[in-house]
Amino acid sequence: MAKYERKTKETEIRMELRKGTGESSISTGAGFLDHMLTLLSFHAGLELDVEVKGDTWVDDHHTTEDTGIVLGMLLKEVLGDKGDIRRYGTAYVPMDETLTRTVVDVSGRPYLSFNAEICREKVGTFDTELAEEFFRAVVMNAGLTVHMDLIRGGNAHHEIESLFKSFARALREAMQPGDGRLASTKGLLA
Repeated sequence: MAKYERKTKETEIRMELRKGTGESSISTGAGFLDHMLTLLSFHAGLELDVEVKGDTWVDDHHTTEDTGIVLGMLLKEVLGDKGDIRRYGTAYVPMDETLTRTVVDVSGRPYLSFNAEICREKVGTFDTELAEEFFRAVVMNAGLTVHMDLIRGGNAHHEIESLFKSFARALREAMQPGDGRLASTKGLLA
């Protein structure tokens, strides 16, 4: 299990993460983000406990980005030395009219290719551009290489939810036990 507390002038975050059942307890003050984190936890097979107090009276930006930063830090800790994992994961997720693909490499080298034009600027009060901010924060702090593609869309809620689910499913696959060897000819994933 990994846990972390982070306090800035914009957010206070307490988070715990472990591999497990996909159970979660999430309260960020941003309803749509809570929904996305709940399904990410479930589909990745990660137990996630999150409590955030943020400046959501401004908007959800700081809460979303800072939550991604802490989640990325904890993912890096949970992944440990990456000694016996598959390393790579790929997932396609359809949601009605929407189809996304995410490919994950637990490489230790952070990079995000986010190819998704969300069809609306908001889902409820959530600015849809924050989806990319969240994933960038996770990827940079976890040391993952991630390629995300919105192949087809039409409903902003479905587009973002499908991105979260495909990321979670690809991450789950990448974290599965490997063949007993480090998945690198270099002898190091960093």
